[in-house]
Amino acid sequence: MTSSTPWEWSLFRRRIRLSDGPLTVSAVELYPAPDGALRCHWAADGPGMLEYHDAEWGFPVVDDRRLFEKVSLEGFQSGLSWRTILNKRPAFREVFGGFDFAEIAEYGEDDIARLLEDARIIRHRGKIEAVVNNARRALELVDETGTLANYFWSWEIPAGEITVPASVSTSPSSIAMAKDLKRRGWRFVGPTTAFAFMQAMGLVNDHAEGCVTLATVTAARQAFGPPREPDRHL
Repeated sequence: MTSSTPWEWSLFRRRIRLSDGPLTVSAVELYPAPDGALRCHWAADGPGMLEYHDAEWGFPVVDDRRLFEKVSLEGFQSGLSWRTILNKRPAFREVFGGFDFAEIAEYGEDDIARLLEDARIIRHRGKIEAVVNNARRALELVDETGTLANYFWSWEIPAGEITVPASVSTSPSSIAMAKDLKRRGWRFVGPTTAFAFMQAMGLVNDHAEGCVTLATVTAARQAFGPPREPDRHL
């Protein structure tokens, strides 16, 4: 293996089986990190990404504020890179009051104007208004299901739905969840955004085969007892 700087990655080719078809050669992108271990290729995208990959991405989350924060930030990411959003995450947390959705649900036009003037975040009116709208919808979900975690974890991606890790940007479950959220009035949560949220919050372990963090997340998920509302998909 050639040496690499912290923000370089190498491409490895492995034989994988797609569905029930024949063995094919597919590109599995892995990054040889400074510690010599392989990570998902995107961990090399810039400062902070390796730590985020190793400590957060894919580990199961049930805290409602963190879930609301993530679905909100994924909406802001639309059309941008996660690296950009991650770098701005401390500012987002500050200006949105720690993503307390009960508080955000009370925001009015003055609050939206304040956010539009803050150069530390993404000043996109539609995305900002979507967070406020979604906070109100989140309160409705809590009234119905008890917690956001109960709702979101009812959409956990089942084993076998994704044949090859790190190979798709949507799934049947993310498409269904996005459709349900849209029906409930949520904004900026399409199938791709929903899938990125699911990956990050541990509703699926989508670390690439060969990534050193795959086994760690697998163990965390095995030790985790997700809340479930199995009859909510109506």
